[in-house]
Amino acid sequence: MKLTTVLFDLDGTLLPMDNDAFTKGYFKILAAKLAPHGYEPGQLVDAIWAGTAAMVKNDGSQSNEEVFWKKFASIYGEKVLADKPLFDEFYENDFCAAKGLCGMNPKAAIAVHTVKEMGLQVALATNPIFPTVATQSRIRWSGLEPEDFALYTTYENIGYCKPSPDYYREIARRLGVVPEQCLMVGNDVTEDMISETIGMRVFLLTDCLINKGRKDINQYRRGSFDQLLDYIRKNI
Repeated sequence: MKLTTVLFDLDGTLLPMDNDAFTKGYFKILAAKLAPHGYEPGQLVDAIWAGTAAMVKNDGSQSNEEVFWKKFASIYGEKVLADKPLFDEFYENDFCAAKGLCGMNPKAAIAVHTVKEMGLQVALATNPIFPTVATQSRIRWSGLEPEDFALYTTYENIGYCKPSPDYYREIARRLGVVPEQCLMVGNDVTEDMISETIGMRVFLLTDCLINKGRKDINQYRRGSFDQLLDYIRKNI
C-alpha cells in the first residue's frame, strides 16, 4: 500500500538526548520547584513514576491526564489536586531549563520539512506522558513548531501510551489512514518498533538508540536522517 503518512518520535529522535540523563535532570528541576510546597523530592519522584506507570497501562477509556492525577491523588490525597496549578506553572516556565539537557540536530527539522514537501502527512508520535505545553516546548527545542505536525500526542488528548499497539492504531484512526499507509520513525526498539505489529512500516533512527531488550536490530530498516529520506523517496 502506498505510503502517505510519516510518524516521528520526539525524544531521542527529532530531539537528541540521553533519555536517562534528561529524566534525572528534569526531575531535579521539578523537585526544586515543588520542595518549598511540601513535596519531599524522593517521594515526589516515586509518585511521578507511579503515575507514569498508570498511564502506560491506560486502556483508552480516559485520558492519560485523568489516569495520572487519579494515581497521584491516591498517593498524596485529594488535596493534591489543588496544587495542579503549581505543576502547570512549572511546565510553563521552569521546565524550559531542561532544554540544556538536550542536544540539537538541524537535520531533524530538515527531515520533517522535506517529508512534507514530498506531499506526505506528518504527525508526532511522542509518548503522551507530558502536558501539551511541555510537548510544545520540546518540539521547539528540536527546531520545529507544533504547527508542523498534523497531530501531536499529549497526556491530555489521548488515552494510550507506548508501547501499546492501540496507541498507534488510535493515531492512524485520527489521521484518517490505515496503519499500512504509515511509516513510524523512532529510536526506541521497544516503544517505536512495536508499531510494525499492526502493519506500519518502521525506521529505526540510530543516533540515540535505545534497545533495553537487546533485540537484534538487523531486522529493521535503520540509520541516520539522510538514510531515512533515501528510504522514503524510494517508497512513495
